[in-house]
Amino acid sequence: MGKLEHTEYTQRGEAYIDGISKTFESRNYISLITALATVLTMEIIRNSNIILEIVFGAIVGIVVMILIYRFTKGKTVGDICSISEGKIEVKGSELYVDGMFVTNYLGTDRSRELFLNEGIAIVLIPKNSRNRITLENYGQRQAILFESVRILGVRRYKFTRRNFADGKVIIAFVPIVNDVDKLIKAIGHTPILENSRKIGRIMKTAGDLDDE
Repeated sequence: MGKLEHTEYTQRGEAYIDGISKTFESRNYISLITALATVLTMEIIRNSNIILEIVFGAIVGIVVMILIYRFTKGKTVGDICSISEGKIEVKGSELYVDGMFVTNYLGTDRSRELFLNEGIAIVLIPKNSRNRITLENYGQRQAILFESVRILGVRRYKFTRRNFADGKVIIAFVPIVNDVDKLIKAIGHTPILENSRKIGRIMKTAGDLDDE
């Protein structure tokens, strides 16, 4: 995946690739545990009716797989922040979304016209300070940007900006397909990366120690 980064609209980032590899690794363990539970069940109830063994083994395997999946399922971006469409404004060469400065790279009439007529912007607001730590992680923001442009494509430009005061994050670009609802859904389903979760756990531990 790292070698294919240059073929994408924007890079996934090393943190996202690391998260994907760990997900595939965990699926292997889920398969092994499910298979073990299925075989053990068939051995325990061993009798002359092979059909009965298969049915009970399959039922136990499915139950174990569902339980493990629920236990190992991680959070997504939609769980830690609110996601909404932002209002695009262009002032001279500067791009603003919901009144927040994003970039001053719109120096031509064509670029300003593109963003005003075809641009799309999304605003992400963390639900609390701990979620803000996760959302502002560079690898996490890169993953969100990747999923955004992957789902709609990108004609020109792509910008991200965070507000240092309240942790609000802006995603803005000119897509090939302009579909806000699909974009919000894609961002909401972007997984929380492992390195972002580690940061949250470290901060939680540090906070608990401070409280003591």
